[in-house]
Amino acid sequence: MIGWGWVISTGNWITQSGVVGAALGFVIGGIMIFFIGRTYAELISAMPKCGGEHVYSYKALGPFGSFICTWAIVLGYVSVVCFESCTIPLVFSYLYPDFLQGYLYSIGGYDIYATWLISAIAVAAAITYINIRGVKMAARVQSAFTLIIAAVGILLIVAGVFFGDTSNLENQIFPPAEEKSTFNAILTAAMVTPFFFIGFDVIPQAAEEIKVSFKKVGRIMLMSIVLAVLFYVGVILSVGLIMDAAQIETSMGASGLVTADALALAFNSDIMSKVVLVGGLCGIITSWNAFLLGSSRAVYSMAESHMIPRTFAKLHKKYKTPVVAILFIGILSLLSPFLGRQMLVWIVDAGNLGCCLAYFLVALSFLRLRKTHPEMPRPYKVRHYKTVGTIALLMSGFMVVMYLIPGTGVTLAPIEWAIILGWTALGIILAAVSLKKYGHFDDPSVDVKPYNHVEEVKSK
Repeated sequence: MIGWGWVISTGNWITQSGVVGAALGFVIGGIMIFFIGRTYAELISAMPKCGGEHVYSYKALGPFGSFICTWAIVLGYVSVVCFESCTIPLVFSYLYPDFLQGYLYSIGGYDIYATWLISAIAVAAAITYINIRGVKMAARVQSAFTLIIAAVGILLIVAGVFFGDTSNLENQIFPPAEEKSTFNAILTAAMVTPFFFIGFDVIPQAAEEIKVSFKKVGRIMLMSIVLAVLFYVGVILSVGLIMDAAQIETSMGASGLVTADALALAFNSDIMSKVVLVGGLCGIITSWNAFLLGSSRAVYSMAESHMIPRTFAKLHKKYKTPVVAILFIGILSLLSPFLGRQMLVWIVDAGNLGCCLAYFLVALSFLRLRKTHPEMPRPYKVRHYKTVGTIALLMSGFMVVMYLIPGTGVTLAPIEWAIILGWTALGIILAAVSLKKYGHFDDPSVDVKPYNHVEEVKSK
């Protein structure tokens, strides 16, 4: 849930929504994600199978609803993978000012260099290889880097408390009224939160690979959401306390890495900006690693259900991981850097729509399964399920509508629509190929075949 976004995007959040507006937006977005997380917590305990959303929506809504839900969440996951692959060169260019060499072309107002592409492609290949090797190796990388992220984030928040000044909030609590209303300012920040909070739902994707009681898994998932909200809000407020509006504007016009400049300013040392980048780099790796794992398992589950060609369910002979699904996502991460830095904006909005649509369908599945399968064992059982499910349904549905209706301020741009329509077309083509070969999706009354982690463990 905590990747590179807090390093590169905090400046955008503050300039678009103000310090308090951005913080409130993330709190509101966090509340929505918390209610959605509660539906996930119950569903993962009731159906602890690889595939997460695919399994829940399959049992509740049938194959067609499951296809839409799973393909939407895969778009959300892939968008994060592509986002991270585009950010790696930004870290290197900040650490080494002369890093960008070998001009190739320009796109969206940004220049693309040979070193930009080479570094992004090299890291993408390495992350893909780690995931092919299996979850055990991926988990080791994840654990070590997460500790570093936490340490750096806490350091920035502490710096804001001890070295910040409330006078810096002047003129940046909310944007000027003539530019944007307070409501629109908060809404603008809230609308991007699904992309930056996505991550808790990777846990259900690998449910069978978790050796913890599923009641505890539900609690861990909710705890992760609360901690993520506190992390993001703490970072936003700390930057606003350390830097005034003019300093943030200057930073945005230079590197754009406001958090790095804020920590350097707080400690009066350029070395501290590099510390933030180390944490950000670790965040790139952890998010990239997690979403490649999550998206590949979701694609695997779709292939097992004959929703897309069975080729995507092929396991590696030695490591017993879904190698074709991993390579499919990995290749997309190799291609995204060719679209340059502007890809960071396009992919966030496109991925957000996919996430919100999937969350809406999961909330719907949660409510429906309580009626159709009341006898299903639920180690983690949500109290007042109608209230919780309805709030999750309405909040996620509201975000989907806001992206689609023109004039809301967060309406998708043409290039973002192109990404979504292209992804939809790819899904339809893969489904058509599968239907032509098998004649049908699996019967919805039959449980989805789980990813066989036992084989992967034996291979070790």
